[in-house]
Amino acid sequence: MWRRVLLVFGLCMLPIVASHATLEITVTRGVNTAVPVAIVPFGWEVQGPAPSTDVAAVIGADLTRSGRFKAIPDKSMLEKPTQASAINFTNWRILAVNDLVIGRIKPAGSNYQVEFQLFNVYTGQQLLGLSILTTPQGLRWTAHKISDLIYQKLTGQQGAFATRIAYVEISGKGGKDSHYALVVADSDGANPQTVFESSQPIMSPDWSPDGKYIAYVSFESGLPAIYMQDIYTGKRELLSERRGLNSAPAFSPDGKSLAMVLSSSPGNPDIYVMDLATHKLRRITHSEAIDTEPTWSPDGRSLYFTSDRGGSPQIYKVSLSGGAPQRITFDGNYNARSRISPDGKTLAMVHRENGQLRIAVMNLNTGALLTLTDGSLDKSPSFAPNGGMIIYEADYHDRGVLAEVSVDGQVSERLSESQRGVSVYAPVWGPFLSQ
Repeated sequence: MWRRVLLVFGLCMLPIVASHATLEITVTRGVNTAVPVAIVPFGWEVQGPAPSTDVAAVIGADLTRSGRFKAIPDKSMLEKPTQASAINFTNWRILAVNDLVIGRIKPAGSNYQVEFQLFNVYTGQQLLGLSILTTPQGLRWTAHKISDLIYQKLTGQQGAFATRIAYVEISGKGGKDSHYALVVADSDGANPQTVFESSQPIMSPDWSPDGKYIAYVSFESGLPAIYMQDIYTGKRELLSERRGLNSAPAFSPDGKSLAMVLSSSPGNPDIYVMDLATHKLRRITHSEAIDTEPTWSPDGRSLYFTSDRGGSPQIYKVSLSGGAPQRITFDGNYNARSRISPDGKTLAMVHRENGQLRIAVMNLNTGALLTLTDGSLDKSPSFAPNGGMIIYEADYHDRGVLAEVSVDGQVSERLSESQRGVSVYAPVWGPFLSQ
């Protein structure tokens, strides 16, 4: 009936440089076909104050923002059982709920034991039952992991809630008074932690495939340079500080190489690939046009990139084994900042539509383009590692905020910083973490 799991929480080991304001999630578009589920508030089985983290609320929010499910509100529940023996399945069938989650939390020395069960309401069958040992600091991360387990059991697809995002945060009055921070947070924007900060711009973060490193561009010397940083120890390595441009780093799927944009001549950006073991460079594109924003195909054999070689910014693909780049996008006069889905079937991009910059996806088999967002200045799309959601930068009240949208465009939400004067940009979704 039960399996016991011990989770280790690497995020709690990050060096904390600065605190952050709370991110508030606002659903901006929902879906009527989402499957109703009930996540009953978890019981606290001893006297005294319960943990501040509402595990059930985190799980419900995770499943709802996936677009596949909709957690019913607590006030609609006819009962709130925490033990299987207390469940009256008729009450849940009345609410047309398909699946039910109950749980309990109890102290285990200085840690917590979290138990949960997943039931099919119509059959009464238990689908999943686990007992998880976690730390007080890792309780929210445990909730995300439970969401992943439930999501996978109900859909057959791996969940991506217990993953991380990175983004750049800018605060201050602007100009010389601006402050920049490279931030790592949970996938829903909670638990933000600064891993690097500077009085000069930080740009274009990208995760290594093992989730241990982030490459980014820093202007701390007054000129652009590409660094790679261990997010746990804070150790940094300078990778490129060449004359001219050093921008848009992108890790290869095997983590052994880094694509980047360098100036082959003044004002002429081209795509290069660096071997991270030797720092040896290989030039990939040769054009008088602007070639920028490389991203790897999942098999590591090709690069997608943005170029204006056809007269306007469009997405191209080039094989690393040689040959001329091939144009991929033809819909509209502006398509840029592409990112490929984990299965290699879908390309996300910034697409200009009616003068507005929006996030769109293109089916690489059919060429069909679907616009997902309706903002005026939506940028920097990045796929979740399971391909189900896209995080991006949106403009809200004249500042950048984090936003997420499902790959079918039916569910979207804004992760808005409650502290005024803070702008967030260039988000990138991290990989699955090994346990």
